[in-house]
Amino acid sequence: MDTIAARAPVTTTAETSFERPNYLNSSYGWKSWLLTLDHKRIAILYLISVTAFFALGGIFAGLVRLELLTPEGDLMGPDTYNRVFTMHGVIMVFFFLIPAIPAVLGNFLVPLMVGAKDLAMPRLNLASWYVYNLGGLFTLWAVVHGGVDTGWTFYTPFSTTYSNTYVIPTALGIFITGFSTIFTALNFIITIHRMRAPGLSWFRLPLFIWSTYATSLIIMLGTPVIAITILLVGIERGFHIGIFDPRLGGDPVLFEHMFWFYSHPAVYIMILPAMGVVSELVGHFARKKVFGYRIVAFASVAIAVLGFLVWGHHLFVAGESVYSATVFSVLSMLVAVPSAVKVFNWTATLYEGSISYQTPMLYALGFIGLFTIGGLTGVMVATLGIDVHVHDTYFVVAHFHYVMVGGTIMAYLGGLHYWWPKMTGRLYSTFLSRLSALLVFVGFNLTFFPQFILGYLGMPRRYWSYPPEFQVLNVLSTAGATVLGVGYLLPICYFGWSLRYGAKSGNNPWGAVSLEWDTPSPPPTENFYTTPVVTHGPYEYLAEDVHNRLTQEANFE
Repeated sequence: MDTIAARAPVTTTAETSFERPNYLNSSYGWKSWLLTLDHKRIAILYLISVTAFFALGGIFAGLVRLELLTPEGDLMGPDTYNRVFTMHGVIMVFFFLIPAIPAVLGNFLVPLMVGAKDLAMPRLNLASWYVYNLGGLFTLWAVVHGGVDTGWTFYTPFSTTYSNTYVIPTALGIFITGFSTIFTALNFIITIHRMRAPGLSWFRLPLFIWSTYATSLIIMLGTPVIAITILLVGIERGFHIGIFDPRLGGDPVLFEHMFWFYSHPAVYIMILPAMGVVSELVGHFARKKVFGYRIVAFASVAIAVLGFLVWGHHLFVAGESVYSATVFSVLSMLVAVPSAVKVFNWTATLYEGSISYQTPMLYALGFIGLFTIGGLTGVMVATLGIDVHVHDTYFVVAHFHYVMVGGTIMAYLGGLHYWWPKMTGRLYSTFLSRLSALLVFVGFNLTFFPQFILGYLGMPRRYWSYPPEFQVLNVLSTAGATVLGVGYLLPICYFGWSLRYGAKSGNNPWGAVSLEWDTPSPPPTENFYTTPVVTHGPYEYLAEDVHNRLTQEANFE
């Protein structure tokens, strides 16, 4: 994207970029951060918060894998195990996977990518971070006092009648956090509609913006449904009003319909922003215009629309009629089409591209491979005959993690590595970052691919013990989780190191041409010194652009 933007009156070398005022050094003290209205600082606050929740969710995951190292339940009792895997799911889904990319990368990048000085409603943006942490505190209170054992799906009537654990505080935390995502989504929609730079038409927007916009629509339409569902769970649990409990005249299948009407689109809340990140990375590091830009953009909107029509495939064995199941099966396969379009277009972009295997690109390639496996197995579980066989087994666990962890987290890490110099003005270790990407990819496959086999052989999920013949595959899975954990810990180490000791990156270490790089690194508080004017479409690289990028990327070697 060629742009015209006023720059700082000094040179753009790495040394002078740190002498200019920027959003990091414009003010100091804890009040300047906790009361900030700068979208970039709020993104950093979110980065700290979601990293903390990710670490806690990872600890619970480690405990689950340690328990499953042996067939006997010899590390914890069944009640404790139920609480551990539930807290892992609740924290990872609601406090990391859903907010991570929109709240961190979206908050930081959306105004920069559209040429705005900030989001449309800065105070609402700050409020969203406080609401997110308030919801997290309620859920953490439940963890400290014993946790919850219903599974992250809170299926009724167990969650409303039979569970004696802290269902209400946990659910209240999720309910409150939902408002945080709504605030963020509303801010993005208004900013993208109303604050784009002159010349930045819809079909000149980066694909990350298209994905963020589609995600925001899903959040605005779907989150109120899960909020109402959780509220009804609380009402039935507290006042014994028959809504979901059949003993009180309720219908537990109604809960499943309401829960999955949100929770399946929530999958796309997690994966659509990841697809936007991968589109940016593939286009940049293949040094080509993204193949079929408009098709990829419309595919994001198609996924957002079709995602609301497929929730019923979670109810194939829950009393759903065979005719409804057939319709939902077809729709579930249909939603795979725009996802496949994106994969094919990324592949076409890579074809005959001058590919640079920098760390962000390694994560993007890992995403494409892992998400493809997750998507294909999603088509399998959308098939009635196969789903009846593998329902509630480790096959479903593996499929879900290939999409969510292999997809969302791979893209999140790829985006962090790509935009880290923009966020901090510092470079990180090339060797350690590439080693981390390799460990994450290998560790992930070693962890979750054996679970496809376990599930197909009939090992149910959520069991704390299992027949001895499944032990070898479970040992492989636990070993892979160890490798995966090391891969996740490494970025925390070298990113932290780079903040103090990393080489200064200069304004544009990748030689990128998109609008967010047309401002100093780290950016000034106001983002741009004057309003940029966009004159060309996205990803239109000229020969001199490629030369400049090759020169700039040498900084990382």
